[in-house]
Amino acid sequence: MVQGSDNKSIFMSIDWITIMLYVVLITWGWFSVCGASYDYSQPDVFSFSTNSGKQMVWTLTSFALAGMLMMIEKKFYDMGAFVIYGGMIALLLVTLVIAPDTKGSRSWIPIGPVKLQPAEFAKFAVALAIGKFMDRFNFDMNNKNDFVKLLAMICVPILIIILQKETGTALVYLTFFLVLYREGMTGSLLFTAFAVVVYFIVGIRFAEEQISLNLPVSIGEFVVLSLAMIFTTLMTWIYTRNVVAFKIMAGVGWGISLLAVLFSVYVIPFDVCKVILLLDLLMIAYLMGLGIFYRYYKYVLIALFATLSTSFFYICDTVFDHLADHQRIRIEVLLGMKEDLKGAGYNVNQAKIAIGSGGLSGKGFLNGTQTKLKYVPEQDTDFIFCTVGEEEGFIGSAGVLIVYLLFIWRLIVVAERQPDTMGRVYGYSVLSIFLFHLLINVGMVLGLTPVIGIPLPFFSYGGSSLWGFTILLFIFLRMDAERNMKRQ
Repeated sequence: MVQGSDNKSIFMSIDWITIMLYVVLITWGWFSVCGASYDYSQPDVFSFSTNSGKQMVWTLTSFALAGMLMMIEKKFYDMGAFVIYGGMIALLLVTLVIAPDTKGSRSWIPIGPVKLQPAEFAKFAVALAIGKFMDRFNFDMNNKNDFVKLLAMICVPILIIILQKETGTALVYLTFFLVLYREGMTGSLLFTAFAVVVYFIVGIRFAEEQISLNLPVSIGEFVVLSLAMIFTTLMTWIYTRNVVAFKIMAGVGWGISLLAVLFSVYVIPFDVCKVILLLDLLMIAYLMGLGIFYRYYKYVLIALFATLSTSFFYICDTVFDHLADHQRIRIEVLLGMKEDLKGAGYNVNQAKIAIGSGGLSGKGFLNGTQTKLKYVPEQDTDFIFCTVGEEEGFIGSAGVLIVYLLFIWRLIVVAERQPDTMGRVYGYSVLSIFLFHLLINVGMVLGLTPVIGIPLPFFSYGGSSLWGFTILLFIFLRMDAERNMKRQ
C-alpha cells in the first residue's frame, strides 16, 4: 500500500513540465488539423461533421482520460500487467477476425460512429508486461530463458499486427529492443539489425550497377561481401580477443581481397566477388573450427553472423520481390531507383512542395494553398507535418521540433529518476515509441524514410493514436508521481 498517497501528495509529485509540454503539443496539433482539413464551405471548425470538430472531441476526452489515469495507483499496473497484456493480445486476435477490410488492413474495429485501432493501445500493455517481467528479483538479461520470454512478449503482438497488414505499426514495436539494450542486452543484436539494413539498402540500390570496366562486378555485391568480411573480422576481435585469429582473418582475408582487386584493375579484369565469397566461406569454416576447438559458443555465433551476412545479398532480391507492390515501389522511389511523381512518390513530392512553399514564416493559419486544394493525400493524418511547414514556415516547423525535443529530453530525465526497474523500463519504452514515431513520420514527409503510415504524436488526426499516446504517457507520469512514496 502507498503511504501518504493522498491527492495533495500526488499533486505535488506530478511532473508538471511534461504535462505542460503535452498540452502545448496536443493544442498545436488541433490547430494543425484545423489547417489541414478546413473547408471554406463548412467554416465551423467545431462542427462534429468536420475532422477538426471530431479531433476537438478526441482532445477533450484525452484530457479526461489523462485525469482518470492519474488517479490509478501504480500497484494496479504492478499487479495486473500480465493480465492487461493477455487481454490486449486476445483483443488483437479478435480484431484480426472481426475487423472489416479498411484500405487493405484489418486492424480497425467499428464502434458506432467511430473506429478504434487496438494495435495503438497494445503498446502500453507490452511496455507494462516487459517492465513487470524485468522487475523480478531473479531476472537476468543474460539468462537464455528470460531473454527468450522477453522476445516472445515483443514478437507475438508484432506477428499479429503484421497479419492485420499494419506493417508500419508493427515496426514501432521493434523500439522495445532499444529498451532491452538500455537494460543490458548485448549490442551485437542491434549491430546485426544495423548490418542487415545496410546490406539491404546497398544490395538493392546498387545491385545492377558496375564499378568499372577494369572491375566488372556489381557494386552492391562487392560492398556487401566486403562488409561481411570486415564486420566478421572486427567482431572476432571485439568478442573473443583472439589476437592470432584476428591477424589471420585480417591478413589473409583483407590482403587477398586487396590483391584480387589490384590484379583485376591493372592486369586482367575478372569477377573479384567470387574470390571474396570464397574467402568469406573459408572464414566461416575457420570460425566454426575455432568454436569446436575452444568449445566457445561466441565463435559459432560470429560464424552464424558471417553466414547470414554472406548469404543476405543473394536472398535480398527474393525478399524484395515478395514485398507488396506498393511497398516495393515506395522503397525504389526512396532509394532513387525510380522516379514516380504521379504514383508512389506523389505524396512525398507534394508534401515537399507544401513545406517549401511555406518559406521562412509560412502563409498563415488557414492560408495554405497546397493543403486547401487537397494536393497532399492524408494531409491531416500521416502527412500533418507538411501543413505545419506550409502555414507556419521554417519558424513554425522548427518550433514544433524544438517542443518535441524538450518533450523527449524530459522523458529521459523522468525515466532516469525512477526508483525501480519497472518504472524505468516502462519510461524508456514510452520514450522509444515517441522518438520512433517522431523520426519516422517527419522523415517520411521529408522523403528521408519510407512511407509506412504512422502518425505524428498529438498532431495527426485520429482518436486511437491520440488516446494511445495519452495512455502511454500518463501511466508513466502516475508511476513517476509515486517515486518518493514509501511502500509496506
